[in-house]
Amino acid sequence: MPSLPTVQIAQNIADIDAAQWDACANPATPSGALAVDGLGDIVEDVTQRERFNPFVTHAFLKALETSKSVGGRSGWTPTHVLVENQAGRLMAVAPCYLKTHSMGEYVFDHAWADAYTRAGLDYYPKVQVCVPFTPATGRRLLVAADAEPMALETLIAGLRAWRAKIDASSIHVTFPTKAEWEAMGASGFLQRTGQQFHFINRGYENFDGFLDSLASRKRKMIKRERREALADGITIEPLRGAAITEEHWDAFFHFYMDTGSRKWGRPYLTRAFFSEIGASMADRILLVMAKRDGKYIAGAINFIGDDALYGRNWGAIEEHPFLHFEVCYYQAIEFAIANGLARVEAGAQGEHKLARGYGAVPTYSAHDIPDKRFARAIDDYLQRERAAIDEALEEYGELTPFKKTAVSGIESA
Repeated sequence: MPSLPTVQIAQNIADIDAAQWDACANPATPSGALAVDGLGDIVEDVTQRERFNPFVTHAFLKALETSKSVGGRSGWTPTHVLVENQAGRLMAVAPCYLKTHSMGEYVFDHAWADAYTRAGLDYYPKVQVCVPFTPATGRRLLVAADAEPMALETLIAGLRAWRAKIDASSIHVTFPTKAEWEAMGASGFLQRTGQQFHFINRGYENFDGFLDSLASRKRKMIKRERREALADGITIEPLRGAAITEEHWDAFFHFYMDTGSRKWGRPYLTRAFFSEIGASMADRILLVMAKRDGKYIAGAINFIGDDALYGRNWGAIEEHPFLHFEVCYYQAIEFAIANGLARVEAGAQGEHKLARGYGAVPTYSAHDIPDKRFARAIDDYLQRERAAIDEALEEYGELTPFKKTAVSGIESA
């Protein structure tokens, strides 16, 4: 009879063996071919077989902690849930945080917190299973490929036991894969959907091949935007690996702080975070910098998976028409095509991405609400919200910028 696994809590990821964590975070799995239909729309959840996701690696999460981007007074207290076998080897892990607010999550539950408060209850602290400040879909319930039976079930039970022990109001798992979302739904979690806009690489040979797939009006628009973005003598520098220096990080952090302060009021990442990932993950980073008159004026940071390019943060200290589109969207598309990546995930929001070759895709989250009264109310809301998201995704699918070929074979623009 196999021995029972044990559940542990780690408040510092540096105390966890990096190789064992990464074996759970990115187990070796086949990727297969990207599945799209005749119009290029996604017809399956490709994230379920992602080969490598940089955000759940030990290095990325450790950089958040050692740079003090999380922990301390940030409202993000690391409490990672670990499942170990009798030999003490990790079978499954969940990147987990005790939250005292709802900022930096990109799945908004402020109304839920307000309802709890008005009922005289405490919504905070809550348990958050996620990658902080990162609205990118990926594995959240991290199970090693050779894990013993019941590892996933033990991990979910461990999360619930931890929530009960610390008397937190709820558990929230944000941006998991669809397979995880379905597994958590089967375990009684409430299911929520959202939407993002991703670029899908349909085997283009180069950026011109991508442009050729667009309706003529959209093709001309993108060409004009790329010209005008560089009209003021601006040059673009894509940087990777050892080419990224502390000078680049200094400049990029300036952009990040300036844009973050103007738009959101509280940039989350510290300057030390960028040095940390520059030292430990440089080969998984694409830093796109824009320069004018010998001075850096804008930049965007992207993380490189085996199957996707993830656009994360952008900033600028000068305003130039279409520079944001060039640095964040078109450079990302060029890189993905040149490196054979299946897609580009460009972060949250942005209907304007549709006209630039990005398509609407669903995102997922799962929520465990022990209070049955609130669970019923939230579940009723989520059912209606899921229907609205499905309708929106269908409508977005009709706004594709790509060529539509009639039955007669005549191309329409």
